[in-house]
Amino acid sequence: TARERDAALASGSLAYLLSDYVAAKFNLPEPKLIDLSHERDPAAAAMTVRQAWALGEQPISNMIKLLESKGVRVFSLAENTKSVDAFSCWRNDIPYVFLNTFKSAERSRLDASHELAHLILHRHGGPQQGRDAETEANSFASSFLMPKADVRSRLPFVSRLDELVIAKKRWGVSTAALAYRLHKLGILSDWQYRTFCIQINQRGYRTEEPNGLPREESVIWKKVFTELWTDRISKSQVAADLHLPTDELENLV
Repeated sequence: TARERDAALASGSLAYLLSDYVAAKFNLPEPKLIDLSHERDPAAAAMTVRQAWALGEQPISNMIKLLESKGVRVFSLAENTKSVDAFSCWRNDIPYVFLNTFKSAERSRLDASHELAHLILHRHGGPQQGRDAETEANSFASSFLMPKADVRSRLPFVSRLDELVIAKKRWGVSTAALAYRLHKLGILSDWQYRTFCIQINQRGYRTEEPNGLPREESVIWKKVFTELWTDRISKSQVAADLHLPTDELENLV
């Protein structure tokens, strides 16, 4: 809705205030995102980023930590934007990602990877890209979190949904996301995939992920506020300096 959109954008503008405040006091990681707007194959782009960041085919243990180490400023969306999954943008050559903290940890990891795709693939694009851009970002996110070679070596054959529930922990994704990836790789047939999707819905995995992961947290913000406190500068003081309610600042970080 327009109200939720405006609330999400307001979160972004408040995040800019905090980001500028922190950047004036600390040396934050420089952005290391490559521009792949020329790449039309999202899966190839995902592998290019993995190679550039020396990730190989290994699973990514912490998406937020990875993004922050590459200079992305990661913030949370406020409670009044529950229906907004995530969004991202560039501002003054700094990449920003906003994640909905009401989603599961697995969903947030996928959202973070999805937004990374937008930052890398669609930096110069506009809203007119619409559905195509979203499809590309989904493909990138799936390939980035679940590299083809690693998935094929671990799950060359699947017969039961419970196998996915156990295996998904390796890549930190939801059961549904892993099923989708296996179908795209041809490991699951169309019939198997439809059957698994029905079972996922029947078991309620869409709303409550089995064997859920702990939520990822920002490394940067923890270090920043710990360091500020050594100078006896509290979050409340930072909020006051920025003319923000303290709970608004808490929501952001």
